[in-house]
Amino acid sequence: MSTLEIRDLHVSVETKEGPKQILRGVDLTIRQGETHAIMGPNGSGKSTLAYSIAGHPKYTITSGTVTLDGEDVLAMSVDERARAGMFLAMQYPVEVPGVSVANFLRTAKTAIDGKAPALRTWVKDVKVAMEQLRMDSAFAERSVNEGFSGGEKKRHEILQMELLNPKIAILDETDSGLDVDALRIVSEGVNRVKSTGEVGVLLITHYTRILRYIKPDFVHVFVDGRIAEEGGPELAERLEAEGYDRFLAPQA
Repeated sequence: MSTLEIRDLHVSVETKEGPKQILRGVDLTIRQGETHAIMGPNGSGKSTLAYSIAGHPKYTITSGTVTLDGEDVLAMSVDERARAGMFLAMQYPVEVPGVSVANFLRTAKTAIDGKAPALRTWVKDVKVAMEQLRMDSAFAERSVNEGFSGGEKKRHEILQMELLNPKIAILDETDSGLDVDALRIVSEGVNRVKSTGEVGVLLITHYTRILRYIKPDFVHVFVDGRIAEEGGPELAERLEAEGYDRFLAPQA
């Protein structure tokens, strides 16, 4: 069973005034088959956690460790992290003009597996996954995310996750900008991946609405760069009712 372990992680980012500490000692363990929801107010460091794990150069790890199956993730390049089994669905997926979705997906699969997928089965797998996500087959020939709506970009992220079969999937506010129908379809895609029992999911969100579709095993409240409270699905329900006020210091 694959395990992602985060221990006492401190992360800073460079600003005009100098380094600013964002993460202040995060401890978290995610195992294959588990779904962890991280919830918290704006600016609490949730996305910083996601991008730090993925290897974004903007963020500097000042102390702490991140390991996947005992291997030092922080010593890996971004592509090595992907090949090791890590996947990040971005809050704001980028456009890649001139690269078709079909080529992008097959190139990514080849890079991760170390060999090209058999064309006949691959084409079928892509077609089925796109149909399940209500994506028109014409999207396969379009440039990656170019001219896509917010919902189409998020469906494409989940399409990647379904086809690449990661060990650990980090979903950074996948629900942002989705209407009710798109939220349901995207959630169904995540649940298909979850149902294999082979993927650990770290789901970052502000709101509980996506948790009505994707049931977490654990909920972590993220405040001021650290985990302030942990619990089960009932904690998300409490946050829906009470908000984050009890975790926030009163303003002077």
